[in-house]
Amino acid sequence: MADEKFTFEHLDLGELAGESEDYDITLEESGLRLNLGAGGPGEEAAPGPDGEGVARPVTEADRAALARVEAELAERWPETKIDPTLERVEMVMDFLGEPQKAYKVIHVAGTNGKTSTVRMVESLLRELGHRVGRTTSPHLQSVTERIAIDGAALHPADFVRIYGEIKPYVEMADERTGQKLSYFEYLTCMAFAAFADAPVDVAVVEVGMGGRWDATNVVDADVDVITPIGLDHTDYLGDTLEQIAAEKAGIVRSPEAVTVVANQEPEAMRVVLERCVEVGSAVARLGSEFGVEAAGVAVGGQTLTLRGLAGEYDEIFLPLSGPHQARNAAVSLAAVEAFSGAGRERQLDVEAVRRGFARASSPGRLERVRATPTTFIDATHNPQGARVLADALTHDFDFTRLIGVLGVLGDKDATGIFEALEPALTEVVITQNSSPRARDAYELAELARDVFGDERVHVVENLPGAYELAVELAEDALAEVGVQSGSGIVITGSVVTAGEARALFGKEPA
Repeated sequence: MADEKFTFEHLDLGELAGESEDYDITLEESGLRLNLGAGGPGEEAAPGPDGEGVARPVTEADRAALARVEAELAERWPETKIDPTLERVEMVMDFLGEPQKAYKVIHVAGTNGKTSTVRMVESLLRELGHRVGRTTSPHLQSVTERIAIDGAALHPADFVRIYGEIKPYVEMADERTGQKLSYFEYLTCMAFAAFADAPVDVAVVEVGMGGRWDATNVVDADVDVITPIGLDHTDYLGDTLEQIAAEKAGIVRSPEAVTVVANQEPEAMRVVLERCVEVGSAVARLGSEFGVEAAGVAVGGQTLTLRGLAGEYDEIFLPLSGPHQARNAAVSLAAVEAFSGAGRERQLDVEAVRRGFARASSPGRLERVRATPTTFIDATHNPQGARVLADALTHDFDFTRLIGVLGVLGDKDATGIFEALEPALTEVVITQNSSPRARDAYELAELARDVFGDERVHVVENLPGAYELAVELAEDALAEVGVQSGSGIVITGSVVTAGEARALFGKEPA
């Protein structure tokens, strides 16, 4: 199975993905559950506060209130600007009665793979019977994605309510410290308050930037996770792997916590392990204490055998593609084992682990959104992530022609991203997203030509037009070889680009 590849010749899952039913009845262990559809056209549905039961409609009033809150948040420092102190968030937590201490925490730092790992950890914990809070960043489509309870993003009305409930305390901290909380700091405080309000048993918390001074680092984690570290945000974190690793390893603060470490470059691993020794934290490393024993490509994902801290778990189906997601799965399993206190004498419930991985999702991470031509969306935004993406595309799929639609932000290493993707892509369509930080498409195209050559580079200023051209290029392959399924498209280069692509394909925030 490991060498088998699929190009989805006959099954148009993209069309099926766009279909929906008004009523969805499912039988679960807890009994019959009825999900009502959203209602009329243009009215989406959001789950209830516990992520289960009858969906709550999202009204125009909800959307308007959320827009007002987003406008207020936008007046604060953006998350791309940080002030290295935890004073403001600690002050708000103190005013609120320290909600971040009302539940257990798994804290996830690193450069790449954080969001996928957080989502897998969340899915496993839920299958093991926990009520789980999740906070991730940045968001793809809606700010409400950043705070989730039991797998469902906060309903806009709940998001607005929690924003208003903590606002007086945030403003007190603004006044006392002389510097307003940033956009990210405010959202972090909201997440911790929402989790206590739910209440949840455990929160899975993704670091925003770095670790040592990140707003999330006010938690007392039971398990710390360090995903692969690469060069990113060098203006704030340092321009070497050692410096960046030191910042990210700053989440390791307690000898009572276990630190789970993903694959790292040697210089980054050394810094992380030195921090663990300094703190006295027990360490579990991918490839040493746990790992991926076997992985085979399967339709819609891959099958895995994982070696956990407590033994082997086989016959796992993971609906996420790429060797990197297999490694993320191993890290997620080890984190949940460490959290649960599983040891050699007691494994986790294997069936629950299988269900947890089978139900895992990671929107915008090699997410397949159309079958003909096969189209993926990926939020890759740095060279290390681009190398991982290229590896996944060539390892799991067998395209005769693969077109990249690339839009990159101005503060990112576009040349490094292009160089990493070049071996996997036949041609590229350079574009730009709507972010004010987006690199101009024509400037970006000049960089792309230096990497791909003139004949392989096309330019379209807007994403819908860029994708339309990519489809035409794929159809050219149909005329040449007679098999359109041999052509693929990947839209990538930025989280913003990925989010706008999801909206283009009618995907709801998740």
